Formats: sequence, C-alpha cells, structure tokens
Amino acid sequence: MVMTTNTNTTTDANTTTSASTTTITATAAAGAVGAVGAGGTAVPGAARLDLAKSAPKVFRALIGFDAAARQGLDPALVELIQIRASHLNHCAYCLHMHTNDARKAGESEDRLHMVAVWREARHFFTPKERAALALTEAVTLVADAGVPDDVYAEAAAHFDDQELGHVLALIFAINTWNRVALSTAKVAGTDERR
Repeated sequence: MVMTTNTNTTTDANTTTSASTTTITATAAAGAVGAVGAGGTAVPGAARLDLAKSAPKVFRALIGFDAAARQGLDPALVELIQIRASHLNHCAYCLHMHTNDARKAGESEDRLHMVAVWREARHFFTPKERAALALTEAVTLVADAGVPDDVYAEAAAHFDDQELGHVLALIFAINTWNRVALSTAKVAGTDERR
C-alpha cells in the first residue's frame, strides 16, 4: 500500500543512518470501484474517499509510522510480513504491490509462491522468517485467538527487543494499510506510487 524510498538522515553530529520515506498517492475516481450507496446497495464504479486528501494529517501520520516501523529491519523480511498480512486480509491491492516490490528487491518466485503456505514449505524460509510469519498471522488474526504465548516467545527468541518492536509495528502498519485499501476500494495493479 505504500512506497518506500531510502534516504540518509543525520541522527546526531557524527552518525548518518538510512531511513525510509514512505509515500502513497490517491486513487483516481476511475480506479475506485464498488462504493456502497444508501441502504447498503453497491454503486459500481463510484469513487470512494481519498484518505490522503480528506484526512491529510492522519495519512501523513500513517506514512511516518510505517517508515519508522521499517527502520533496522531486513527489507526481504519487511516484504514477507506485508505479503502474508495482505494474504490474510484478502487485500489484492497491497498483495500485488508488495510482491512486485519483493521481486524488484531480488526475492525469488519460489519464495513468493510459498508465503501463503509457509508452514508446509518451511525449508524456503529461515527460522527467523518463520517466527515473523507466525507472529504476523497471530497479530493479523488477533480476534480469533489472541497472540499465543508460544508464537510470541518464538519471535522473541529470534529478535531482540528493538527488532521485535519494529516487527510488531510493521505488522500493525500493514494491517492498517490493508484496511485503507479495502475500505477505499483500491484496485490491484493500479499502484499509484511515484
């Protein structure tokens, strides 16, 4: 749902770090489909809210949260988390975007095809990636069974506290972006990033 570009940021007089700047643009009216009219009836092709224009402070806050969550995480892991959450949320727009981003970053087709069935294809993923995928599932589906202690403990065994905080924040962020895309009827394949 978001675009990330790397920039350098000075954190103090002696340190420069790489940070992510995240950008997303609005959907053109022609790209929005399936709005709901009065009484809950579908209005095919009707434009939906453009969150970036309607609530710019909220939108910028989401972008900032997403960028902060990514800091210090392996970019391949970031995409795996975003892809798995997008599978679970049935967000075609974000799934299309993040699988393309992963390909551009050098991710293999084999691994991309196996993300949805990672438990049955464990050998495609490292133990750290599997722990992150399990945590992604638990947090994304939190209403079903909460976040089980064993899932959390496994993630905590592979990530230090700061990394784990960023992994959790990234999971929160992609779940939010999925909900933005689904509720505003973003169309898969119409990635509007510049």
